[in-house]
Amino acid sequence: MTVEINWIAVLAATVSAMVVGFIWYAPSVFGNTWMTMAKVEGTNKGMFGAMLSAVIGSLLTAYILAHVSYLAHAFFKNSFFMDAVNTAFWLAIGIAATTLAIHNSFEKKSWKLTAIAIGNRVVTLLVMGAVIGLLKP
Repeated sequence: MTVEINWIAVLAATVSAMVVGFIWYAPSVFGNTWMTMAKVEGTNKGMFGAMLSAVIGSLLTAYILAHVSYLAHAFFKNSFFMDAVNTAFWLAIGIAATTLAIHNSFEKKSWKLTAIAIGNRVVTLLVMGAVIGLLKP
């Protein structure tokens, strides 16, 4: 089986992750709470590296999500949109959320801070899945 990847969908999903993060961590949404709880200083020092890491990580996430969505669609044969969103949901809950919860519990981070991070990952992956699903291969 050859997995078909729509690179435009992957790039659009990458951009969608940046948009979700920009909104999620805006000061009026969760940004101020997150900055206080995570002890992030209000400086732009190191911002380029962090943003580059976010873009590269989001690009890789989008590619993997597109890949696994294609495989899920070949198996389930629902609409590609539904298979992509369902795949995103299960990856978000089964991998992203559990990994963050375990990691943050060992670092003794508060559950509120963990919930903010998990919420961001779940919403981000669902939006990415919707974008990939709409722009099927």
